[in-house]
Amino acid sequence: MRAIIARVHVGEDVPPTLSGWSANRTAIATWIFGVFAWLGLALAAVGLHSVVSYTVARRTNEFGIRMALGAQRADVLRMVFGAASVSLGAGMLAGIALSLALSQVIAKWVQGNPRDPAILLAGTVLLGFVSGLACAIPARRASKVDPMIALRSE
Repeated sequence: MRAIIARVHVGEDVPPTLSGWSANRTAIATWIFGVFAWLGLALAAVGLHSVVSYTVARRTNEFGIRMALGAQRADVLRMVFGAASVSLGAGMLAGIALSLALSQVIAKWVQGNPRDPAILLAGTVLLGFVSGLACAIPARRASKVDPMIALRSE
């Protein structure tokens, strides 16, 4: 039987035993976690963009009134980013707290230190950057509201 298995796998990179497969298990798990992390980041960006777009659409009349009374585009941008940053900051703090609290569970799947500050900082900065991009389009749209059109919309 071993001779048949050896002939089938001659010249292939795939090991015929389960011990060879278990050596590649860490690489496969890392790849899968990476794919899910990128999908989670994309889902968070799309969700945040949708929520901010909806909020901006609901507050179009308010932005028009504020601009008619003398508010500048920078003031409207600050209002939109300020409202989004409060919920974004709360979400990031909750994520970091949960990551630190569940580090013992995470340690079973990763080989390094699950409390690595560089990884936590890089993830937070990346999420903040993507969230800023997701908020930029609705905030720009809110700052370009024509006061007369906004006042007539209701």
